[in-house]
Amino acid sequence: MSYKAGIIKAIDELKDRSGSSLISIKKHMQAGMPSDKKWLNATFLSALKSGVTAGDFIKVKNSYKFSPEFKKKRADDLKPKKPKKVAPKKVAPKKATTKKTTTKKTATKKKTAPKKKAAPKKKAATKKTS
Repeated sequence: MSYKAGIIKAIDELKDRSGSSLISIKKHMQAGMPSDKKWLNATFLSALKSGVTAGDFIKVKNSYKFSPEFKKKRADDLKPKKPKKVAPKKVAPKKATTKKTTTKKTATKKKTAPKKKAAPKKKAATKKTS
């Protein structure tokens, strides 16, 4: 795995909103590095700088994060590519088979709504005049 690929993987796995610091990226990469491989700090730093100049990373204070262009490019790469449409093979039309459909007719009963009793009318209150 190249240093640039390791940096991309480290930033992606650390998921810091404001960007991952140089030290945290370095520690993350060294933890996942095989023991027989020697750490080359100059190569790591040059990979970071080349990523910034290429527009893959943005340097914010002392942290690095993905640029919006890189995110779009990566999202496009992750989407499954649609295969080219192949002309569908012409299939011999099948003979139409007649199907007998049996429908059961059920007698529909009309439901009558229960009649409501008329509410008793209240007597108008008569005013007493004195």
